[in-house]
Amino acid sequence: MPRHAMRLPDRAIDHLLEAWPAARLATTGPDGRPHLVPVVFAREGGRIWSPVDGKPKAGGVLARVRNVEHDPRVSLLLDHYEADWSRLWWLRIDGEASAVRPEPGEQGREVAGAVAALRRKYPQYGTVPVLRDPPVLIAVRPTAIRSWCAGAAAVPEEG
Repeated sequence: MPRHAMRLPDRAIDHLLEAWPAARLATTGPDGRPHLVPVVFAREGGRIWSPVDGKPKAGGVLARVRNVEHDPRVSLLLDHYEADWSRLWWLRIDGEASAVRPEPGEQGREVAGAVAALRRKYPQYGTVPVLRDPPVLIAVRPTAIRSWCAGAAAVPEEG
């Protein structure tokens, strides 16, 4: 029986958005050049949140934040590669992003929910601040979700 490429099932997409450890965030700079960076993320309140956290980074406002403020169109890519090509898959979320800068001590319910979701997903935030000073998160409102997998053997399983 021939194998055919297919879209990831909705349950697999939901599982990946809850559990997959990292994504690549694609933004576009003011000069039109693409910018791609690995990010951590959590889904909360219908959006996908990625913090500018306490891991070491270059000083100043990060390019991903400047780019989102210039052009809110972004893509997030989750993917899996291995030598057995029957197990390959990718998931792309296109969306509109915003840089959220909560006032210290006044995060609000939405940001507090995002921070709590990030803490639940990443135990590393027990020792690394979820938000650095000044606090900034990128919030992505999905506008399209596309996926591909090599076949049934590639569908990520919950567990």
